[in-house]
Amino acid sequence: MAFASTGFLIFLLVGVIVYYLIPKRFQWIWLLILSYYFYLCSGVKTLGLIITTTVTTFLGGIILERIEEGRSAYFKAHKNEMAAEEKKLYKNKTKKYKRLILVLVLVINFGMLAVIKYYGFAAENINALLSNVFHINVGLKRIDFLLPLGISFYTFQSMGYIIDMYQGKYKADRNIFKFALFVSYFPQILQGPIGRYNRLAHQFFERHSFDLVRIQHGLQLMAWGFFKKMVLADRAALVVTEVFRYVHLYDGATVLFGVLAYTLQLYADFSGGMDIVIGASEMFGITLDQNFRQPFFSNSISDFWHRWHITLGTWMKDYVFYPFSLSKAMNKFGKFTKKIFGTTVGRCLPICVANLLIFFIVGVWHGAQWKYIAYGMYNGLLIAASNLFEPLYPKIFKALHINPECRAWKLFRILRTFSLVVISFYFDVCESLYAALYMMRSTVTGFSFSTFTDGSLLALGVDKQGMCIIFAGCVIWFIISLIKEKGIDVRAALDRKPWFIRWAVYGALVLSIPVFGKISETIGGFMYAQF
Repeated sequence: MAFASTGFLIFLLVGVIVYYLIPKRFQWIWLLILSYYFYLCSGVKTLGLIITTTVTTFLGGIILERIEEGRSAYFKAHKNEMAAEEKKLYKNKTKKYKRLILVLVLVINFGMLAVIKYYGFAAENINALLSNVFHINVGLKRIDFLLPLGISFYTFQSMGYIIDMYQGKYKADRNIFKFALFVSYFPQILQGPIGRYNRLAHQFFERHSFDLVRIQHGLQLMAWGFFKKMVLADRAALVVTEVFRYVHLYDGATVLFGVLAYTLQLYADFSGGMDIVIGASEMFGITLDQNFRQPFFSNSISDFWHRWHITLGTWMKDYVFYPFSLSKAMNKFGKFTKKIFGTTVGRCLPICVANLLIFFIVGVWHGAQWKYIAYGMYNGLLIAASNLFEPLYPKIFKALHINPECRAWKLFRILRTFSLVVISFYFDVCESLYAALYMMRSTVTGFSFSTFTDGSLLALGVDKQGMCIIFAGCVIWFIISLIKEKGIDVRAALDRKPWFIRWAVYGALVLSIPVFGKISETIGGFMYAQF
């Protein structure tokens, strides 16, 4: 069931009405029914996968808690009888049991994700490696599995829960149906955001009363999301499809224009989808985590990833970066590098290695192709290089007489970061890694400024009127983003305006969607729904 469809809007309307009419103690049950109905609309063949994730994670959490409770009870009962060494041995023994349970749950669930998403890619590359290097023909058959709805999102969300349980951050959920709602909550299952148990679970089971302001705010956010999706993303998609279908026919300027159109398409599509998700959830009284924070105002690639797909970044930071960078192996590596390169570089290198690991995983998460791995490593290398050269920046500023606090330098950093991000999207939009490198070379060697003035860009699926709509929409979006960047809550500020101004804005926003929205073959489909 696509978000940008009449069916979803009817489903949501019925869901909200019933939610506030039934007794409040049954509201979470209704959400669970809605969530599984939404999931089943994509097909019943993959139902077993989400149930497996739910059951294994639920049982793993309970077992981890019981091991911890048993250890605490044993220490309490024998606190005067156990020597320090005996306590240490018993603690290590129970820790091994907990680690075994954690690894088992992680292997089962990440294993399912890996087989479904990456088996075909792995088989293809193993065949090529063994054939070309060792001249062995094993003939692994490529199998492309049916990708379950939202498997990456609900797997990461569930595995975050089991890791938190292992670390003893909170009590295990003892109701499997309530836990099933946490795993399958329908607004976020399609494309996130990746939620945390301690911020979500209690909201599902609180009793929510009808609140007209909250409903209005949810509808406003959804309308804004549909505007970005249908007016901007789907219209920009026409340019992207045309350029990259026949990329060899166009000069470098047209290719660059296509990548810029893809940048708009991706941002409007993904952030628009997040607005719809968060707005829909808000109507049920449940607040989801923000996934974007004006990413194109970033002053560095690191800052960009703190603003773009925020919940994925924080998941990677909490569950991969910190455990890896603080591990014994990385501690030894840090001591080794300090001896060779000095304290400054030696302290930085383990962080760089951890960042490269993070972005390798981010690249693989985006898809089973070498272009996505290159996309991740490109970002990881930029961040690693920035970390390594950071001690030199004050000296460079001093030598070149640059004031890092002046507006010109801040603007330069924003434009520089935007350019680096656009380059990264060459890897994302192209069909292969080879195509991405070809496109980059074409942009440099075949660039012609006359392309922007001879009218050829208007022959890429969007006419002059369409270009004007895109430009006007981007200007509106930029102004709103600038207001939000200053810390102003746009919806709250709008609430304080006279009623006729508010309703004029609401009316203009809602009417602009059918009037200026581009009805295309891709309508209703969100780019990140494939994950």
